[in-house]
Amino acid sequence: MLLIAAIATVALILNLPFGYLRSGTKKFSPAWFLYIHAPIPFIIALRMLAGLGYGAVPFIVAGALIGQFTGGLLKRKKVF
Repeated sequence: MLLIAAIATVALILNLPFGYLRSGTKKFSPAWFLYIHAPIPFIIALRMLAGLGYGAVPFIVAGALIGQFTGGLLKRKKVF
């Protein structure tokens, strides 16, 4: 379970800058889709390298979603 939490945390951190960039683009634009989907291959590769099965996917996706939303929130609040 610790490994799943670690991978989910990496997914969250990886998605922070993409969520930040996504929040400044028009919804459903090509850039918007790119910012949402660009980190996915890295997260999948990390999960596979760690030897985790599909049971870990909901936790990793939750981390990625939290990262996207938190990155967007940081931009809206003008933290950076």
